Amino acid sequence: MKSAVETLDPTKVKLTVEVTYDELKPSIDHAYKHIAEQVTVPGFRKGKVPPRIIDQRVGRPAVLEHAINEGLSGFYAEAVRENELRPLGQPDVQVTKVPGLSAAPQGEDGELHFTAEVEVRPEITLPALDGLSVTVDDVAVDDEDVTGRLDALRERFGSLVGVDRPAVEGDYVVLDLTATIGDEQVDQVSGVSYQIGSGNMLEGLDEALTGLSSGESTTFETALAGGERAGEQAQVSVTATAVKERQLPDADDEFAQLASEFDTLDELTADLREQAARIKASNQAVQARDLLLEQLVEAVEIPVPSGVVEAEVHRHLEGEGRLEDDEHRAEVTEQAQTALRNQILLDTLAEQLGVKVGQGELIDYLVNASRQYGMDPNTFIRTLDEQGQIPAMVAEVARSKALAVALRRITVTEQSGATVDLSEFIGSDEDDAAVEQAETEAGAAEDAQAQPVADEAGEQDAKA
Repeated sequence: MKSAVETLDPTKVKLTVEVTYDELKPSIDHAYKHIAEQVTVPGFRKGKVPPRIIDQRVGRPAVLEHAINEGLSGFYAEAVRENELRPLGQPDVQVTKVPGLSAAPQGEDGELHFTAEVEVRPEITLPALDGLSVTVDDVAVDDEDVTGRLDALRERFGSLVGVDRPAVEGDYVVLDLTATIGDEQVDQVSGVSYQIGSGNMLEGLDEALTGLSSGESTTFETALAGGERAGEQAQVSVTATAVKERQLPDADDEFAQLASEFDTLDELTADLREQAARIKASNQAVQARDLLLEQLVEAVEIPVPSGVVEAEVHRHLEGEGRLEDDEHRAEVTEQAQTALRNQILLDTLAEQLGVKVGQGELIDYLVNASRQYGMDPNTFIRTLDEQGQIPAMVAEVARSKALAVALRRITVTEQSGATVDLSEFIGSDEDDAAVEQAETEAGAAEDAQAQPVADEAGEQDAKA
């Protein structure tokens, strides 16, 4: 098979492929076999109809069409590999020459020629990592951080108590609510507990409830947040049937024993201080990662394949039923361009750094992803495998790992000027080498265990 590449623009190429008759013949043979199983010809059993009879009854062109349709994707994939292309979308394939209609074409008459235009990952040049640096926030835990975590813990062990006063922010109100548009009642709820300030129901509800005492009612106008009339303005009547505040337990040794494994409040607060420090250190790693990605994107001009973006935008809007929403389309288009630009950059970074994804890293990622979807890990992984999505998951892990490896190559400092060690969160080159060595040894051990079984099977086969 011969193939050539023509660059149409930085994100699009045209492949020209020539397939010999010998290379196409396995697909032709399979086409005859498949058609023989489908047609009924008097005097022949199904599956046993000779090719010459199929040519007479079905026609050689139908056989060639079947063979080309079957083999085209494989020839295209082979040409992509040979030319080291990185497609980002589906190809536009045009068949320009088909084999002759005789049963045994020779020379150029038996060749299949086709072209494929496809959007590809553009070639970009990244800046040297050892010349980059980012500055992150200091890890400084103050008493306010500890008090906030202690109060959050006390909230978990608090209790709601009814109060005889107007509601204020933070109170819990048990409410009845009715929404109407004109004379039509479109929504009604009763006995719902809502915390003022949470903002997770209707816009304007917090303001309406503030100042209401138990048994009092008020009305306000707002846009409905859900249902068939979502977005429409409605008149809302709300009644506070009860006002409650959360009473927190005293912060003392007794509470420390109730809420933790510690005996004293001092021990508990010391642990909360360590937790706050660990979280802030973890946030430093996230901040450093985001700042590095932002710096790399700003340093490189990354052309984005328009066809890939348009396809993603159409899929997104079609899923939301908002294909005619031009304002939302512009917003989604910008998001898709940003996401694809980051993907192109990180894929290039992963290649340049020689990032490899270990089996353990992939499994950890898939298990964590399964939890986000609330699925059994085995079922989740099996579903992805059946859908052919595992390579995409490997690429996602590689992108994340590429940023971690890149962070090891740059200088990360706090605003105070101190150098930051992120190895606890991003690992080290030594860690990667150890994991790779362990997986290599495990694979070798599995091969060694399998060999005696294979040898024994071969001996039994020879005896048979």
